[in-house]
Amino acid sequence: MSSCVAPRGKPATIEAMSFHMNGRRPVEALIMATIILLAGCGGSGDDRADSDQQADIDFKPDVADPAWAIGAGPRIAIDEAHFNFHTAHGRYEPFAELARRDGLVVQSNGTSFTSESLANIDILVIANALNERNVDDWSLPTPSAFTAEEVEAARGWVEGGGSLLLIVDHMPFSGAAAELGAAFGIEFNNGFAFDTHDESEVVFEAASGSLGEHPIVYGRDGDESIHHVMSFAGTAFTVSTSTTHWPLLVLPAGTQLLLPEVAGEFSEQTERRDAGGMLQGVALDVGKGRVAIFGEAGMFTAQVRGEEREPVGMNHPNASDNARFVLNVLHWLAGIL
Repeated sequence: MSSCVAPRGKPATIEAMSFHMNGRRPVEALIMATIILLAGCGGSGDDRADSDQQADIDFKPDVADPAWAIGAGPRIAIDEAHFNFHTAHGRYEPFAELARRDGLVVQSNGTSFTSESLANIDILVIANALNERNVDDWSLPTPSAFTAEEVEAARGWVEGGGSLLLIVDHMPFSGAAAELGAAFGIEFNNGFAFDTHDESEVVFEAASGSLGEHPIVYGRDGDESIHHVMSFAGTAFTVSTSTTHWPLLVLPAGTQLLLPEVAGEFSEQTERRDAGGMLQGVALDVGKGRVAIFGEAGMFTAQVRGEEREPVGMNHPNASDNARFVLNVLHWLAGIL
């Protein structure tokens, strides 16, 4: 592993994680270490030089049938106004590049959310926003990344016909998005979800029912149908029963949710919940608009980690459908599915 300076609660190495385990079983300690390392080790923001987790800019999956001519598609704005860990020119560059090659027009959003700032956007993408308090301190509390006025503006914009792709990850990102999620009937768990049958990845499959039935899964034709999606740790959430929604990614039985007070510090006293059946992906109709929400960020981009450049995300050898899934999500939000 490369050495780097990590925020409080964000250990940089396996050895550092072991220090925080406080007697956890060796196998579980390794699982927890893997989860933390998937977040990278450097401050918040998207400076590649400061993180063990970097965008894989060489990963360019084939877009066999672009939905639009280059530059003729809907306008996507990727948020970078809220101390985002993933941005269009950093760890989400592969996401932005994939969208551009499908014809979408990609730009960055550097301003607070208001009805005026959102007016010329078709799809707003928010990936791992943070409150300034948690930029270098991944401990509780994790205040909202968004003001009450921004939450109201985003909700109103969606109701009027806008489309939102909201992506959060494990603590503190899920806590930072809690108020925005609640505006759409989502309750984020501010913790770490992992499948006890695997050290880090979760595979959602149509055959097992963990991959939901929805146009995002079917695509425009049989060539675009999704058979499996891989995520890389993340968190879990639930949806209000009064909210019309379609589960996309359902966490399998055996998934556990850990809720520490400091990211990366786990002990026998750390609260644990059964997360089997909770969601890591959902689609919502809200007024005239659409919302897609996910509880893990790596699945939507391509990254490499460490000196061995270990692939994490769309570039993982077992995540062959992830890039197609990303495009299908964008197509649904754009209204062509």
